Amino acid sequence: MSRLGSLVQFCHRAQNPMFAAFLRTAHCALKNMPIQSDIVGKWNFVSSENFDEYLKEVGVGWAVRTIATKTKPTLEFAVKGDEWTMNSNSTFKNYTLKWKLGAASDEKTADGRDVSSVFNVEGDKLVQVETGKGGGKDSRIERYIENGKLVIVCTCNNVKCTRVYEKAA
Repeated sequence: MSRLGSLVQFCHRAQNPMFAAFLRTAHCALKNMPIQSDIVGKWNFVSSENFDEYLKEVGVGWAVRTIATKTKPTLEFAVKGDEWTMNSNSTFKNYTLKWKLGAASDEKTADGRDVSSVFNVEGDKLVQVETGKGGGKDSRIERYIENGKLVIVCTCNNVKCTRVYEKAA
């Protein structure tokens, strides 16, 4: 039996079920940290699959796609109160994005597209829905932690791209 399990049983025997319930809740919260906590920090690029096809589908031109697919950005996420920030730094471009969950905001993406973005947390994923402006295409970007790595899945129509990052030391 785990130390937590022993402590919970002790609390029940000591007729303190409130404290036992608190310990179980705290354990679950620590075991399943939300994306808001997990994503914070600096992430180094590891790999990319189908990125050029995704960029082509959302309407990015050949020259920008060629450069973008060769860059290895470092991402840094911060959450302060209800404001989120993502900094993307590379030899190609440095880019900062700020948002509040559920609030639409207009932005020019790092690849030059004009979109309206809304971020939400869905389960254990940070989901960004980009609505293209001026005839631009819509896109969905999911960010989540899997096996200690940041996985970013970008989808436009039926074209999907996966990019993977690892936490910086």
